[in-house]
Amino acid sequence: MRFFEPGLCSVTFRSLSPQAVIELAAANGIRSIEWGADIHVPPGDLANARDVAARTAEAGLSVSSYGSYIFAPDFAPEDVTAVLETAKALGAGHIRIWPGSRKRPSADYSPHERRAATEALATIAHMANDYGMTIGLEYHPNSLTDTLPSALQLLQDLPMPNLFFYWQPAPGLPLEDALTEISEMGSRICHLHVFAWLADASRLPLHERAEYWRACVEALLEGDWKKPAFAMLEFVKGDDVGQFAEDAVVLRDILYRT
Repeated sequence: MRFFEPGLCSVTFRSLSPQAVIELAAANGIRSIEWGADIHVPPGDLANARDVAARTAEAGLSVSSYGSYIFAPDFAPEDVTAVLETAKALGAGHIRIWPGSRKRPSADYSPHERRAATEALATIAHMANDYGMTIGLEYHPNSLTDTLPSALQLLQDLPMPNLFFYWQPAPGLPLEDALTEISEMGSRICHLHVFAWLADASRLPLHERAEYWRACVEALLEGDWKKPAFAMLEFVKGDDVGQFAEDAVVLRDILYRT
């Protein structure tokens, strides 16, 4: 049986320093942080990655993953190497990757373009395997996982043992559809990105979607992911620290009561 622990994506608070993110997480019962590559832990800055790793560990937290901004197939081999080396310095054994070009829906791809993107993702997976690392593909609108059929095609075309999928609902996704996605993808889901958004991307306090997320977590208790699994808060209403504290209480209740 799989058990999800509470985590935080550092991109939730891009305006805060790494130390402030760590202190906020530790004060609110968060167990692990996914460090983002865009602000807090840029790829290639290994000294900073080691410093953030040490500060995270000193606070009693783990590093769940490294949130890279590699968009397959739009990268150079040295980009992947920089991300892998930075993840190693950070102590992250798992890296988040974007499947496809940035902000491009899966319906826009020709068969040739989709094949190129899939091959690029396979290349990344093989490179990560050489480092003893796993990768997780974003499950996100405007990507190659923006519909269930497209995501299932990736799952079929990428059978690598170190390649998994994050899961999050598209904003406003009905619970019945969310549970269908989980049922189809569940064995290859690694972590969750947790938020409460309406279809127009406006944000709600997490307590207004607590039963929704409780049902999703219950549906994900089984799976092939063998590492610790985390349900990570990603964005809160108003980017507000107080709202995060409230949402963290709700998240812990969802996970521990489930």
